[in-house]
Amino acid sequence: MSGHSKWATIKRAKAKTDAKKGKVFTKITKDIILAAKGGGDPVMNARLRAVIAKAKSANMPNDKIDQAIKKGTGELAGGDLFEMFYEGYAPGGVAMLVEVATDNKNRTIAEVRHIISKGGGNMGEPGSVAWMFDKRGVLSFDAAKYTEDQIMEVALEAGADDVIAEEGSIEVRVAPESYSAVEKAFEDAAIAPENSELAMVPKNLTPVDAATARKVMTLMENLEENEDVQNVYVTADFTDEIMEELG
Repeated sequence: MSGHSKWATIKRAKAKTDAKKGKVFTKITKDIILAAKGGGDPVMNARLRAVIAKAKSANMPNDKIDQAIKKGTGELAGGDLFEMFYEGYAPGGVAMLVEVATDNKNRTIAEVRHIISKGGGNMGEPGSVAWMFDKRGVLSFDAAKYTEDQIMEVALEAGADDVIAEEGSIEVRVAPESYSAVEKAFEDAAIAPENSELAMVPKNLTPVDAATARKVMTLMENLEENEDVQNVYVTADFTDEIMEELG
């Protein structure tokens, strides 16, 4: 059940772009609004619970979190957002999913198309690359705090799909419908993840050299600087060696 995963290195690459993108609270607010459409109680809504944890780790004020939840549930105005994915290719034939939350589809698709084209990629038709990704709950744990056996025992009992040991971290993957139960199992065991999210995980990875990796990461940065773009997922194989080379 354990094995090697590139998700951790992809997440490290993504963290570089996340650190540079502005308007963090704006993006998290949209995440909360969309999650709260599925119910305003985080105990019953795993997606909302994960986003609230993300908001708190970013030091978002509680009143802002509460306002966003109420917008999502319809108690306050301002919750009219469309959630969708745009599909395409980054340089090097790397498949890419761009997750957006917008109140104006026409504006957003025009801006996303321009950024992708300028970055050496191209937009694809709906369905062109989505099949290359699986929606998964991903929980990451600090390997310095917990052993793989500790994590695996809880994960297996709770119905997780996979436990993957990566240098410095242990990752649990779970089907979306079991995400809440697995999160709760770790909470009950007093084992806290460093990060927990629902994400689009690539089924297979596309090999890239350092030059191509730099282009892909630059495109990711430019997309995530757009206030309507929530996440960018790619199939690029950002190896440890490439990450070191890129610094």
